[in-house]
Amino acid sequence: MASGLRRAIAAGRYPAGQRLPTEAELVSATGLSRQTVRRAFQELVTDGAIYRVRGRGTFAVPGDGKYLRSFGSVDDLMALSLDTEMQVVEPLHVLASLDAASGLEVDDDMVMAMSFVRLHEGAPFCYTRVHVPLRLGRRLRELPELAGLAEPGARARVTVISLLERVSEQPIHGALQNATAEAASAEVARRLGCAPGRPVLRIDRLYRDRDLRPLELAVNHFNPDRYSYRLQLRRVDPAGRQAGPR
Repeated sequence: MASGLRRAIAAGRYPAGQRLPTEAELVSATGLSRQTVRRAFQELVTDGAIYRVRGRGTFAVPGDGKYLRSFGSVDDLMALSLDTEMQVVEPLHVLASLDAASGLEVDDDMVMAMSFVRLHEGAPFCYTRVHVPLRLGRRLRELPELAGLAEPGARARVTVISLLERVSEQPIHGALQNATAEAASAEVARRLGCAPGRPVLRIDRLYRDRDLRPLELAVNHFNPDRYSYRLQLRRVDPAGRQAGPR
């Protein structure tokens, strides 16, 4: 529901000042439950895609052409497949990399890797290199979804972490993230459609299972002209429980 409304907003169906359908109107038009529609509106409000004016209705936030996503959990990252596509640059293959092997805490320098750009409305906003331990990479290669991504240029609405959960011994429990800015290399610039040396956002994520075993190391470069990164921060109450967004 939320992804459909997001696409409609991006396509210009609800320009600035034009009210979006009400919850009741969407329930009637789609046949979805009131709760489902309400959750979709709440997600878009949190993402900054829409805003509400008491007594007037709900309106789209005027966009600047960037892809905007708000992240507060690993599940939010998995949901990238709802409204973006992966386009393969290098299919999954065996790679010798001391840095990746060290990050994944494997015994030798051999890992499996793949690279791809992520597209929104056909435009690349992120270039990603993914590294996984050999045992998981071999299992990933057996999945039907990866068979369809065996050639450069192949596209699919999927995330590697969602596939990884299907082949790992345990689900992803969390991720350690490091964000910085750096000058785009010639390779990154070519993939993102920007000038070499252009400042880009680099985000490295190391995903682990509940036993803290590394499952995936992803190195992401984002074109700031096409992407806006928003992170949700939540308070922790005195009892140690994480408070939800207000």
